[in-house]
Amino acid sequence: MRLSRYFLPVLKETPADAQIASHRYMLRAGMIRQQAAGIYSWLPLGFKVLKRIEQIVHEEQQRAGHIPMLMPTIQPADLWRESGRYDAYGPEMLRIRDRHDRDMLFGPTNEEMITDIFRAHVASYKSLPLTLYHIQWKFRDEIRPRFGVMRGREFYMKDGYNFDLTKEDALHAYNRHMVSYLRTYERMGLTAIPMRADSGPIGGDDTHEFLVLAPTGESDVFYDAGVTELKLGDREIDYDDREQVKGVCDEFTSLYARTDETHDEALYGAIPEDRRRAGKGIEVGQIFYFGTKYSEPMGANVQGPDGAKVPVHMGSHGIGVSRLVGAIIEASHDDNGIIWPEGVTPFHVGIVNMRAGDEACDATSTALYGTLKTLGLDPLLDDTDERAGAKFATMDLIGLPWRITVGPRGLKNGVVELTSRRTGESEELSPEAAVQKLAGLYEGHL
Repeated sequence: MRLSRYFLPVLKETPADAQIASHRYMLRAGMIRQQAAGIYSWLPLGFKVLKRIEQIVHEEQQRAGHIPMLMPTIQPADLWRESGRYDAYGPEMLRIRDRHDRDMLFGPTNEEMITDIFRAHVASYKSLPLTLYHIQWKFRDEIRPRFGVMRGREFYMKDGYNFDLTKEDALHAYNRHMVSYLRTYERMGLTAIPMRADSGPIGGDDTHEFLVLAPTGESDVFYDAGVTELKLGDREIDYDDREQVKGVCDEFTSLYARTDETHDEALYGAIPEDRRRAGKGIEVGQIFYFGTKYSEPMGANVQGPDGAKVPVHMGSHGIGVSRLVGAIIEASHDDNGIIWPEGVTPFHVGIVNMRAGDEACDATSTALYGTLKTLGLDPLLDDTDERAGAKFATMDLIGLPWRITVGPRGLKNGVVELTSRRTGESEELSPEAAVQKLAGLYEGHL
C-alpha cells in the first residue's frame, strides 16, 4: 500500500476524552472512530490489526482441533428463558422486540444457541468430543463504556463451546483451551497469565482468566513473579495427549496467580517475599467448565455406551479479539506512539521515501516495495511529499516494527537505513541486505 492512496486520518492532538494510551493512540493513529458511546467504526489501519489477531486465533483454535462456524448476533429470548438466564442476566443485555412482537436480544454470549444447535443434531456419544467456535460481534450494554475498545458496548469476540461425555473429557477440553490460548497470546507478543477467577454470569466451578499486566488494567492481580518467565516457545504440543496437555497447564498454573475476586492472603503470604507481586491486569480471555448447567435444562442429551441418555458436559472459552488490540497497545507503546509486535502489525515495514520525485529515491523505494511484496511481506510506502519530520512522526505513531529510510545521501553510498521501532537502533545496509534481514525477522510470522 502507498500512503498517498491510503485512508489514514492521523490526528496531531489527543482527543480530550481519551484517558488511556490505547484509546489515545487508536484515535490519533486513525484506527477507530467513535459512532456512539462504546461503539466504534474500525478504520483501515485498525481493521488490519483486528484481522491479523483474528487470523492467529483461528489458526490456534484449529490447531487444537476446534471447528469454526458462525452464529447470528440476534438471538430469540425463548432460548435464554429455557436456561433461566433471560431475567437473571441483568441490564447489560440489550433486549429487542421484532415487528411480530417476539422478544429478541443482541447476544452477549452464545451458550444457549450453541446448545440448541447441538441438541438438534447430536444424539450419540460416538459424535463426541466436539468443540465448536465462532468469532462474532457481541453487545453488552455497559453502564459506563470507557477506555475505547477496552470497555466498549459492541465488541468482537471468539467464543468456543465444548461438548463431552464425562467431566474428565470436559476437563481435557478445558486444558486444551488453556494451552491453545497460551500459544495464541505468545504469537501476539503478549505475556498473558492464566489466573484463577470468578465465573460471573456464565457459571461453573472451574475458570481461569488470562490477564496482560498493565498499569491501566481494571483488575487487581496478585502473583508469583515466576509466572512472567514461563513460555511455551517452539515446543510441539499433541492436543490429544492428555498427560502432556495437563502437564503444560500444571506448569503455567502451579505458581500463585489470582485476581482480587479469588485472592487468598494466606497462599499469597507463603510466596517468598522477593517474588510477591501485586499490580493491575487487563483481561483478554477466559475459559470455563460448567458441567451440565445448560445441557440439563435445555435437554442436550446423548445416548451413552450403555444405552442410557445423559446430559453432556460443557465448557465455554472466550478471547476478546477487539479488546486485544487495545491490550497490546497498553503493553507495547512509548511517548511517540504504538510499538506493534511483529505478529500483529498492520504493515510489516514502513518505507519512507525522503525525497519523493527524486529519480533514484523513487526507483529504490518502488523496487524495495515490490521485492518485499513478492516475499509475502506487507509494506507501507510513504510516497507523500510531507517533510521528513512529519513522515517519521507518523511512522512512530502507527508503530510499524521496522522502517526503511530511503534518502539521496544514503543512495550515493549504495545504502538505505533500517530502523527498529522498539529500540530506535538503525543500521545502514544495501537495499538487498535490508530485504534479506526483514525476511529473516518475519520468518515464522507469515
